[in-house]
Amino acid sequence: MTDSEPLFAAPSGPPVAGVVVDTGLPHLDRVFDYAVPPELDADAQPGVRVRVRFAGRDLDGYVVERRPRSGHEGRLQPLRKVVSAEPVLTPAVLASARAVADAGAGTLGDVLRLAVPKRHATAEKALADEATPPAVAPPDPGPWTAYPAGASYLRHVADGGAPTAAWTALPGQPDDRDWPAALAVAAATALAAGRGALLVVPDHRDLERVDAALAAALGKGAHVRLSADQGPQARYTAWLKVLRGHVRCVVGTRAAAFAPVHELGLVAVWDDGDDLHEEPRAPYPHVRDVLLERATREGAAALVAGFARSVAAEQLVRDGRLVPVVAPPAAVRRSAPRVVVAGDDVELERDGPAARAHLPSVAWRTAKQALERGPVLVQVPRRGYLPSLACAECREPARCPRCHGPMGVPAGRGVPTCRWCGTTYGASGFRCPHCDATALRTSVVGARRTAEELGRAFPGVPVRTSGSGEVLARVGAESALVIATPGAEPVAEGRYAAGLLLDAWALLDRPSLEASAEALRRWTGAGALVRGVADGGVLVLAGAPTHTTIPAVEALVRWDPAWLAGRELDERAQLQLPPTVTMAQVVGPRPAVLAALDDDALPEGLERLGPLPFRGRASGVGSRGSGPREDADGPEVVQVLLRTPRDAAPGLARGLHAVRAGRSARKEPDSVLVRMSPTDGT
Repeated sequence: MTDSEPLFAAPSGPPVAGVVVDTGLPHLDRVFDYAVPPELDADAQPGVRVRVRFAGRDLDGYVVERRPRSGHEGRLQPLRKVVSAEPVLTPAVLASARAVADAGAGTLGDVLRLAVPKRHATAEKALADEATPPAVAPPDPGPWTAYPAGASYLRHVADGGAPTAAWTALPGQPDDRDWPAALAVAAATALAAGRGALLVVPDHRDLERVDAALAAALGKGAHVRLSADQGPQARYTAWLKVLRGHVRCVVGTRAAAFAPVHELGLVAVWDDGDDLHEEPRAPYPHVRDVLLERATREGAAALVAGFARSVAAEQLVRDGRLVPVVAPPAAVRRSAPRVVVAGDDVELERDGPAARAHLPSVAWRTAKQALERGPVLVQVPRRGYLPSLACAECREPARCPRCHGPMGVPAGRGVPTCRWCGTTYGASGFRCPHCDATALRTSVVGARRTAEELGRAFPGVPVRTSGSGEVLARVGAESALVIATPGAEPVAEGRYAAGLLLDAWALLDRPSLEASAEALRRWTGAGALVRGVADGGVLVLAGAPTHTTIPAVEALVRWDPAWLAGRELDERAQLQLPPTVTMAQVVGPRPAVLAALDDDALPEGLERLGPLPFRGRASGVGSRGSGPREDADGPEVVQVLLRTPRDAAPGLARGLHAVRAGRSARKEPDSVLVRMSPTDGT
């Protein structure tokens, strides 16, 4: 950075510091040279936070290198201040952050804001400077013996290797052999070999389970947990323990993916299909991709794990980057519950319309019998009472004639009500604009309404709910009905005697490319909490279409998620859909998007889909929370999808970054959002 101030020459170290400045501007995404004053020479080491003068303002940055001279011929500005002498940005994390930014057409500053937590001075001063990681004895393979390749995988980790695997966990396992215990054994194997371990899970419930398993396997003080819901001091203290090498094992949520673990030997992501693993801020990295990038760069082993296999993980298996670790089919059949699909021809002939009710007769009978042996889990796709209504004749979603808002039936009120303006409609107050019918039906019955219905159907049986507002972690072994929304199912002591999956069509009919894979992921997540068939466990799927074969339903009945992932991948290859191709999303006002796509920086041969009206959230999603805004009187916000072969992804990312940089340098008034590999842009 040039200025009229003189160049300071440091007497003991290289006089020039390369600094990554947090400008938030794509065209300034590079390293700038600053002079190091003599009084800051000792502290201004690579990795430390500094304050620098940039474009007339004092900005934050990181020193990333020290060198004897600058390529700039003018005078350099000096560093203003070393904020802390703590080298918070390690070379390994810096390299991974740069790779993640490049792959996502983002800036390094965007990724560093995700990778390095904000400083907490009290935590820095309070934490002891020296501590030795506790010794960990080599563990018994334990849960991994159920998988033919499991013990071999652990041996490679113990020998310092870098095996990478797609692990499909067995359902219905006791606590000492369930997936948290298996992850703890894998982490202990890495630690016993003098290596570090980093485990990332979707939410706090999973975090609690793995945290407890690690404490049991490693002992006190051998690991830390990192998550966004920790207080600033607690989170920064735990992060400093990892940075200073006090511990080498980390378990956390998405915020832990860049934890600076020393001698990283194992990275693992549990349930990689969960959208909680996807960062909602630019450049939108996925935990799976971050951890695999770190594993490649740092020579670590990797596990992409879950009860189901995501389509993205299946693509990595096809590419040879991941090796499947699965149990034998016979073991899967013993461990999984028996799956019953409600509404087949036999039940329809016997029970009539009741076979396809919200709570089919087979589900009622299964629950009644299972309650004699323990708790019963009921998964409902939505929380609330009656979240939405539809026309009983044509099944079109019911919209309020006044404001066109969605209609539902609130708890305690028996009449349809607009969820936007609150207008109520009596028995004849609604008329469908599509078919002129006046009758309404529920689209999805919420968890609270289901709890009321089951409470009446099973008098005297305790009913507990778990979902938005109150998520239960565990329930006891006593008989009870547990109604939960997907992802909020509590673990039952001794496992559930049975599980009911209601309104299956609501998951299958989602307007999403991932609908089938996501439905199976949620069903297997609930089914894994039910006892295996050998212990009498039954899983009833209600509400699935029975007039045709549904691959996700077939995969659940067979308990074969890898088969569905492979089928989905084959179909997407034929249709040229991700992840078999690379796609990018460009969103913004129509003139700005069209101008961006005419930029010469974009590679040739791109297939363009659109522009089409953008119906997602278009505000607050830019690199600094200033994405394109859709104002009532402003230009139309549109999106364009760009498609290219997978091997051309780096060139597309570079081109889109150059487009952003050019618009930033020209100070274009309209912001354009760019997103590589959008989750559901199609």
